[in-house]
Amino acid sequence: MNQPASGLPVELPDDLERLCAQLEELSPQLQNIDDWPAEQIRLLADAGVLAWGLPAEFGGHLATDVQVMAAYERLAAACLTTTFVLTQRNAACQRIAASANFEMKSGLLPALCRGETFATVGISHLTTSRQHLAQPAVLAVEASDEFVLNGTVPWVTGAAAAEHIVTGGTLADGRQVLMAVPTALAGVDRQPPMRLLALSASQTATLALDNVRVPNRNLLFGPIEQVMKHGGGGAGSLTTSALAVGLTSSILGRLKGEAQRRADLVPILKALEAEHATARTDLYSAAVTNGLTPSAESVRHKANSLVLRAAQAYLAASKGAGFVVGHPAERTVREAMFFLVWSCPAPVVSAALREFACVIDEG
Repeated sequence: MNQPASGLPVELPDDLERLCAQLEELSPQLQNIDDWPAEQIRLLADAGVLAWGLPAEFGGHLATDVQVMAAYERLAAACLTTTFVLTQRNAACQRIAASANFEMKSGLLPALCRGETFATVGISHLTTSRQHLAQPAVLAVEASDEFVLNGTVPWVTGAAAAEHIVTGGTLADGRQVLMAVPTALAGVDRQPPMRLLALSASQTATLALDNVRVPNRNLLFGPIEQVMKHGGGGAGSLTTSALAVGLTSSILGRLKGEAQRRADLVPILKALEAEHATARTDLYSAAVTNGLTPSAESVRHKANSLVLRAAQAYLAASKGAGFVVGHPAERTVREAMFFLVWSCPAPVVSAALREFACVIDEG
């Protein structure tokens, strides 16, 4: 393993650049809801990426959180859709791996590490989405040897391809459960994928649960209050910031091409590149300190702001050509908008709104 020329702060596999080149070449094909990245996931599996960070006893490959985040950054620069799908698949795998449920780990993780099966998460209703509602999005009722789930999971990426969805519900007393729900169970309705502003090929859909009886053996965590605080990850994690920083890198690379033909763009490019370098430094500093210095929320807000402004700068530099559907500029503008809504905690949303309104905090 050698440190890539991309300047990532940790060592990554030698063939990562080759993988990224393949993903970048295929990326324009992922535009519509029918364009599920099956080939891209196969490439990830062939490169061993699907085993990263998972226990070796189940076929995983040792990788630090910083290494995985660095890979996310580089992969996002190559293909945001594929990398987003990967994060949702990895989130499911990590929750399974962190559970004390050995039966689920030994039964699911080996095939997941090899890319033979696909799993994803539906957890936004337990974190940032629909928390304002009086009635839980998914109600869970505990029986003698199972939990019965009723309700709607609003955001499930790759639902149609998943054999298991890591999701959960809330009991009447406020406690929550997180389970590996087989999609073949009666009452699981994977609704058609949504047409999104960007990343439609991620096939993100709503999951309807109608008296779905999930055996206790599929329980990963709970019943416990705030179940998403157990097992790692969660809304506002540094993963989202890593993808935003990675997309920014791709945008600045394209803007550099424009600047080579137009001298007036050079100072703009240099300013954005300097900010990008700072954002990367902050990202990995936060990773080392587990989101304490600087805070994960601060890193996320700055990464969001940067990717949005870089995308708009690239569109402006591209002029009318960039406004035509199919041009990289219009696609990156849409993709950059995704970070305003993906697992975006309230303080980050508030900071963005204040920036949009040019509201300056006193003191």
